[in-house]
Amino acid sequence: MWHGNLDLEEDIKELRSKIEKDLFQGIKKYKLTPLEFTILETIFNSKELAGYDLILNLNKHFAGTWEAQSGTIYPILSKLKRDGFLGFRPVRSPIGPIRKVYSLTEAGEHILKTKVNKNFEDQLKFMGNFLIELASIYIQSYPTEEKEKKIIEVRNLIKKILETVVDTIPSTLKYKRKCEKCGSEIERVASFCSFCGATMLIEPGKKKK
Repeated sequence: MWHGNLDLEEDIKELRSKIEKDLFQGIKKYKLTPLEFTILETIFNSKELAGYDLILNLNKHFAGTWEAQSGTIYPILSKLKRDGFLGFRPVRSPIGPIRKVYSLTEAGEHILKTKVNKNFEDQLKFMGNFLIELASIYIQSYPTEEKEKKIIEVRNLIKKILETVVDTIPSTLKYKRKCEKCGSEIERVASFCSFCGATMLIEPGKKKK
């Protein structure tokens, strides 16, 4: 989840001075909520996602701290499309009705990249500060005789998580699955192919290729 200023007016003004101004005429909103921005980040990192697969990705992202539900996510998707950040294309699914597969518009992609690029280090510092404060409160919640043990446990846990983050960055950028039906490459978690609609779910007893 993004933290801090999500006012986009200055970013869009800067982009208009560098890129064709007409590109941003479809943008109807100059401020996003942290959840809206996180949705844009998630769709961008997957190239395109249907609403159902977006919810799966968000719930993995929030790791049990918050649960994304269709009643919250689908109205936001419609709003982000109306405001010019998202587009969609219909894809027929063999296991249900036609689904909308969302991707960022060219303007939405430029805005997202600019915002992240300008605030990347600040966001990392914020996350570091948050980890320190969270760990401190967690350790203080234990009796004095247990604190030394908990300090070691917390240090090892944070070290393990950071190692996973470092190891995951290149694999996240390179990771792709191939649709067995049409051969298209699918990014990250998806329950069906966004190109032909074939299921990407692994059948019970069938090994993942």
